[in-house]
Amino acid sequence: MTIEAKNYIDGQWVTSENEIIKSYNPANFDEAIGEMQSSTEKDIDLAVEAAKRVSKQWKRTGYVERGNFLYKVADEIEKNLNEIAETLTKEMGKTLTEAIGETKRGIAILRYYASEGMRKQGDVIPATDQEALMYTKREPIGVVGIITPWNFPVAIPIWKIAPALIYGNTVVFKPATESAITAFKVVECFVKAGLPKGVLNFITGAGRTVGNALISNENIDGISFTGSDSTGKLVAEAATRNSVKFQLEMGGKNPVIVMDDANLEDAVNGIMSGAFKSTGQKCTATSRVIVEEGIYEKLKDRLVNESKNIKVGNGLEESTWMGPCVSESQMNTVLDYISIGQNEGAKLLVGGERLTEGELKKGYYVSPAVFENVHSEMRIANEEIFGPVIALIKVKNITEAIEAANSTRYGLSASLYTSNIAKALEYIEDIESGMVRVNAESAGVELQAPFGGTKFSSAGSKEQGEAAKEFYTTSKTVLIRG
Repeated sequence: MTIEAKNYIDGQWVTSENEIIKSYNPANFDEAIGEMQSSTEKDIDLAVEAAKRVSKQWKRTGYVERGNFLYKVADEIEKNLNEIAETLTKEMGKTLTEAIGETKRGIAILRYYASEGMRKQGDVIPATDQEALMYTKREPIGVVGIITPWNFPVAIPIWKIAPALIYGNTVVFKPATESAITAFKVVECFVKAGLPKGVLNFITGAGRTVGNALISNENIDGISFTGSDSTGKLVAEAATRNSVKFQLEMGGKNPVIVMDDANLEDAVNGIMSGAFKSTGQKCTATSRVIVEEGIYEKLKDRLVNESKNIKVGNGLEESTWMGPCVSESQMNTVLDYISIGQNEGAKLLVGGERLTEGELKKGYYVSPAVFENVHSEMRIANEEIFGPVIALIKVKNITEAIEAANSTRYGLSASLYTSNIAKALEYIEDIESGMVRVNAESAGVELQAPFGGTKFSSAGSKEQGEAAKEFYTTSKTVLIRG
């Protein structure tokens, strides 16, 4: 039975006047998971109007009450954890283990921001006038448009929606169509928890229609976007024209540097997990492996052997280590980059093929690929592939390794494996990346820590942790004289 995902506008589940869009299982493209609304600009206008109308009322409910609501949402998602995770796996393709982990992360994020209701929201500042009281207070920016990608359909929406709501904003939420059914299941939990009318509005549909309508709506006060850098530029242009605050997360080309003195076992495990979990469909996924020449051959052989042994298949099967690409389009993009790399002169050591044996023929499966003889000027060393592909780059020392790591326009996450503290300190100082890790994989960041990059990876303030406050609020300075 397929899931019917309706829009949620002004406290009601509604259908659009337009046609529907079907969502299919990337592990079995004959299986429809659900259907969603192909919404119109009119639907966006109604959602934004609803959010605008209740904006002041939601702000005045106060932090504690808003926090209590988020606690209830967390409890509701926890009750429905297995159903949400299974929907995620069927719709997006990542393994059930990863889907459960992502959903649990969403619950933890909700509870983290719910506790903001009991934290301070300003400071008392000494005034030169001894008869005056001066302090700061945080206020919401207003109506926030939230646009999320398909690769983390639970965690990313929640790490945007939760801080938006706790700080007193109202929201219009548009997920990517490739995982909108999962997003719908999450929004259902907000509704079941007692979502006040108009506070969170949910719209599905193509980005070129509803996404554009959302970012250009004159009643939007902020846009938080995660997706490609090309789309991010369009969001920034529209927001700038309308003097709207914006926050962009736009991907990475994340390097892992491995020095001769590194623990080889730890490095291999970190690279395999960072590169191939979620089929490499993470903005923090390991994409380039920059290796000091003394350990290069050993590391290469280990990565090739480990890649050959990865069990690729339906993410619902316990034995599956890596699932399919999210769609035929994404699979074709990955296969195109495999061809590009070979045409550029890189050597494909293993993988990079569409898998069609048995049940795999009905899915969008690509075998994990490892390239060598890769140079920094090659496209496979510079452009985000968003698939299970890593490029090996040989270097002579830590300084050359850092230069290679910094050679792309991205700067989201980077990792170094070494036992030498001097090398680690040089790397920490010189690497151009928003998230810097030592002896840990490139993928992931803890929810209480700031998330975001440098260069083309990000624009605006960072996400998660206390950093989220910088985007979703403005600071007001108050002076009272008796």
